[in-house]
Amino acid sequence: MSAVPPSSVTDDAPARPAPDPAARAGEARASTALLTDMYELTMLQAALADGTAGRHCVFEVFTRRLPPGRRYGVVAGTGRVLEALADFRFTDAELSWLSREKVVDKATLDYLARYRFTGSISGYAEGEVFFPGSPVLVVEGTFADAVILETLVLSILNYDSAVASAASRMTCAAGDRPCLEMGSRRAHEQAAVAAARAAVVAGFAGTSNLEAGRRYGLRTIGTAAHSYTLLHDDERSAFEAQVASLGPGTTLLVDTYDIARGVATAVEVGGTGLGGVRIDSGDLPALAHQVRAQLDALGATGTRVVVSSDLDEYAIAALAASPVDAYGVGTSVVTGSGAPTCGMVYKLVAREGRDGTLQPVAKASTHKESQGGRKIGARRVSPSGTAVEEVVVTGDDDAVASWAPTDGGVRPLHVPLVEGGAVDTRWTGASGVTLAAERHRASRAELPPWAHRLSAGDPAIPTVTVHL
Repeated sequence: MSAVPPSSVTDDAPARPAPDPAARAGEARASTALLTDMYELTMLQAALADGTAGRHCVFEVFTRRLPPGRRYGVVAGTGRVLEALADFRFTDAELSWLSREKVVDKATLDYLARYRFTGSISGYAEGEVFFPGSPVLVVEGTFADAVILETLVLSILNYDSAVASAASRMTCAAGDRPCLEMGSRRAHEQAAVAAARAAVVAGFAGTSNLEAGRRYGLRTIGTAAHSYTLLHDDERSAFEAQVASLGPGTTLLVDTYDIARGVATAVEVGGTGLGGVRIDSGDLPALAHQVRAQLDALGATGTRVVVSSDLDEYAIAALAASPVDAYGVGTSVVTGSGAPTCGMVYKLVAREGRDGTLQPVAKASTHKESQGGRKIGARRVSPSGTAVEEVVVTGDDDAVASWAPTDGGVRPLHVPLVEGGAVDTRWTGASGVTLAAERHRASRAELPPWAHRLSAGDPAIPTVTVHL
């Protein structure tokens, strides 16, 4: 199944073969081991020295609160975490640099040279919605195993989930009209790939980013910018060249000069079967009505109207009554629409004591407190299938680890992601994006109607803690 429905975007997007997993596996892949903070390794050194590095530990990823006014968040980036974990290896290049810079001692370097994550990871399925206190990821293993993953896990989940959370608000506002991700030029070049992936997880129909298309099997979209029109002696010759090259199903950018004249020229050149026109400036609601009426009067009743120009969820909502067929979104989606991080943290919640038993631990820092003990997330739904509570199960470690709901109205949220160091590859690559997008559609549909409002409000459902 494609990660993006082909009918969701303009027909001028070329067909692409599915990504070749074997080709990806054969590529030179950089180590992700130094995508971390120094204190992860200095803590490791001290723990190795005092003998606590081998203590069994449980780390948890959660957020204490949602961004102001947001009613839910969206878990995204899980597949990228698992892909990065596979490349978390300290090769000679990383070890030599750490040695030269005297970051850690020789005993720690020797440990890092052999490092492979051998623990387990479980968490919310990618695409699932989350709320304050939701235990979205649980990393379990020795302290040495798990502590050095903190920065990598948080840097991926915080950014990808921020993008997906914003993208979900946009696709909610858009209804059945497709949103197209066009934000690569407003982000770091690698963040642009991650953003495109996260946006599709949250319902975007395609991306302009070719590397994201290649790496994750996303539908790629795009035709021409204003520079292409300006290159030519006049708008007509630009349109003629584009139609000759890409066919009449292409989308022509009509606002370089005068929009009404641009639309007329576009139909003259592309015919009444022209695929689409794009408006990238001006009063979009008024222009959309004007352009739709003009296209219909010219007989181009099937020509789509695509709008772009600094759109966010509020601008998309304002266009709901306008005759728009698709939205191109750039800056706002790749920056989380004002909330560029989810505030997720990675905290030790349980560790092996001197007696060999797993003991809950928690920090009591002001406004940064944590709740000790292993936790499992679940969601209570009404008989009609509407979510009513986020349930966090905690208490006796053995009881929590073996917990399963006895109430048919409670849906467990944790899924296994890594077991004994082995990654469940269903969540990675192009198939992982498809799975995540499907999970998001189902999870969002489960929320009560007020969760989809763009006005500021409290989380859509309360988070309750159940002690076993």
